Amino acid sequence: MAVDALVRQLGDAWGWILLRGLASIAFGALAVLWPGMTIVVLVIMWGAWAFVDGITSLATAWKARDGGKPVWPLVLIGVLGVGAGVVAAMSPGLTAVALLTFIAWWAVVMGVFQIVHAIRVRKAIDHEWMLILSGAVSVLFGAYMLMSPTRGALAVVWIIAVWSIAFGVLLASAAFRLKRARDAGG
Repeated sequence: MAVDALVRQLGDAWGWILLRGLASIAFGALAVLWPGMTIVVLVIMWGAWAFVDGITSLATAWKARDGGKPVWPLVLIGVLGVGAGVVAAMSPGLTAVALLTFIAWWAVVMGVFQIVHAIRVRKAIDHEWMLILSGAVSVLFGAYMLMSPTRGALAVVWIIAVWSIAFGVLLASAAFRLKRARDAGG
């Protein structure tokens, strides 16, 4: 498809693009206004996904047999997914703490590996300090979340909120630009 035709078609759909942007802005604003509720909703949605993923993994393990037996890694994944989904529904607070702890440790470990990697490749690349800085930021973020889980949870919600608002503003801006480009072209 030619670029002009694509811009014209996207310009025809500018209202839908604008609606996506406005919905993103609204989500971000609500996350800022009700951060605690946002955490609960995110945990419940994650739990619902984990439950459905677990059920489908169990179904796949039963259907795709290995020598007449269920595929045990898929059975294990399925049981863990169903269990995680049930725990998230029954105790979203506990699930939120567990998820945030996991994210925090992931950030710390990933940051350390980023720093180690930067040191190993420092002679082959320029500005390796950027890799070291990104690793240090990850380590600090993870440590902050581990030391203060409540504030860490709020930080995650605010990061999501700011991203959502910025994404929405950019998407809404793109919608109007596409409409103008369509109108100018025909």
